[in-house]
Amino acid sequence: MQETAMELDLSFDPDGNVTDLLERKIRDGRDPVLFEIQASPGQWRHVTAAQFHAEVTALAKGLIADGLRVGEAVAIMSRTRYEWAVMDFAIMYAGGVVVPVYETSSPSQVAWNLTDSGARRIVVESERHAGVVRRAVEEQDAAEQSVWRIEAEDDAGDSLAALKRAGEGVADEQLERARTAAGLEDVATIIYTSGTTGRPKGCELSHGNFVRLSGSARVAIPEVANSDNSTLLFLPLAHVFARYIHVLCIDAEVTVGHSPDITHLVEDIASFSPDFLLVVPRLFEKIYNGARSKAHEAGALKGRIFDLAEQTGVEWSKAVMSGGRVPPLLAARYRLFDRLVFSKLRAAMGGRAKYAVSGGSPLSPRLGHFFHSVGIKILEGYGLTETTAPATVGTVKDFQIGTVGPPLPGMALKIEDDGEVLVRGVGVFHHYHRNAGADAESFTEDGWFRTGDLGELTDGGMLRITGRKKEMIVTAGGKNVSPSTYEDVIRSSPLVSQCVVVGDNRPFIAALITLDEETLPKQLSGLGLDPGLDAAAAAERPEVREAVQRLVDRANDTVSKAESVRAFRIIPRDFTEESGHLTPSMKIRRPRIVKDYADVIEEIYAAGKPAAHG
Repeated sequence: MQETAMELDLSFDPDGNVTDLLERKIRDGRDPVLFEIQASPGQWRHVTAAQFHAEVTALAKGLIADGLRVGEAVAIMSRTRYEWAVMDFAIMYAGGVVVPVYETSSPSQVAWNLTDSGARRIVVESERHAGVVRRAVEEQDAAEQSVWRIEAEDDAGDSLAALKRAGEGVADEQLERARTAAGLEDVATIIYTSGTTGRPKGCELSHGNFVRLSGSARVAIPEVANSDNSTLLFLPLAHVFARYIHVLCIDAEVTVGHSPDITHLVEDIASFSPDFLLVVPRLFEKIYNGARSKAHEAGALKGRIFDLAEQTGVEWSKAVMSGGRVPPLLAARYRLFDRLVFSKLRAAMGGRAKYAVSGGSPLSPRLGHFFHSVGIKILEGYGLTETTAPATVGTVKDFQIGTVGPPLPGMALKIEDDGEVLVRGVGVFHHYHRNAGADAESFTEDGWFRTGDLGELTDGGMLRITGRKKEMIVTAGGKNVSPSTYEDVIRSSPLVSQCVVVGDNRPFIAALITLDEETLPKQLSGLGLDPGLDAAAAAERPEVREAVQRLVDRANDTVSKAESVRAFRIIPRDFTEESGHLTPSMKIRRPRIVKDYADVIEEIYAAGKPAAHG
């Protein structure tokens, strides 16, 4: 059994809470810039701590005037935007408990979050979201809601302006009593899990989880969490990862911008010029695939230059990471390709980004090395909703590729005999909301939280995630196979959107693969096919199947023979949140996919074990 821990040498006021992180900035009189709002495309304006505080307190008073009592839940359903941050803090200033709801949620999902949490008030972004809430009340038997809209006319009765006006008579003393009612051990928010294997569970995260873990990150990665830096948030604030970073940025005075529309993300990154990014690996896969495709479309010479640059960059990064001297010829090649290729990629990402904090799933080591050569150190982290996001994070001081770093200060890790990762410490929640059965299943008798993930500790105390315990496939021959690594390799291709490995109690491993509809036209052109073909038609073409087979063959080279995929089927439509196959945080709902495509899986195995390729 392996075990490691990091001490947190900071003290915290037990009577304090998350709102104190903002109050300190008001009381010390420095008034730092906390946010930037995009006033028009490419134009950003500052929002100082005092301006943010004024908006927060005005809305908090409105909530109090509406009758919100200390400890009551208020939901937020919106894309990632500045007003999300305002309402988050306003609810906590009013003594309430914040319940994030994914803005893509269906009426039944909204009903579950509202009903389980007990929320009777909700802030939504638009009339579309208000309509979903109404259907949740009418069709799904959710409780009647008070609804305020972010995008509403100032004179509208359900606008945030109306909520501010309602609070004009609330005294500062009354607000201060509500703001200070909660201590570190009180619940700040109820965040619902992704629900990959069943109904989402509400995680009660305390003020102390956020405050202590924020202090922990300031100690662990001071190069990132400091007032000289800025970041552009585009991941959903309903997810614990972005939400935690939001709180950390206010604590560390990192300037935050928001990009609510993913279709404008490239332009927003270029105009905002962040110092670091909060990402999931899929973003870097798309940046890399887009750059490579663009180079190859520009002609054979530019495509060859990009491929040589990638090869050189990976070799250079590995040489640097080994701690030895970079060979002179390799160093010269790197300088050449830095001018020709890497500098252009840096410019596309705003020109200032030095770091990225990555979570959600493992990052391909090759991509880690490639972006290191571009000039961006991707610090991989690991955590869950139940750990307030990061339990571990890679550090700048001891930067390594291929691990998710050591535990954050104040956190401890233990690897069980079966490989399961156990966690405890300042970020670990205390309870699921109204779910004592889940509590009993999730904690050991001595207080360790069972993550359900499989991992190992390196000699240097770094965590390496090797798979998901519940997703472990056991073939008919008794071979244990963790599908995530193989799936990540296949998904790294611009042709592929999703890959789901199957084979539990079966004679061999197979895969269900979907095509990336966004990049499909370019990929079809490269195969000499009509770029106007849709995914269903493309899936039938032998050229596409042969291209996917080549990907599968290459991926098989990275695993043992028993783990290799011996058959696959291209699914004619992508796995999406709307189809019920992805969670709002873009995780695969494996049981649902296996159920919905049971006939395809049966057909694979009825056909028998094919001959090996490659």
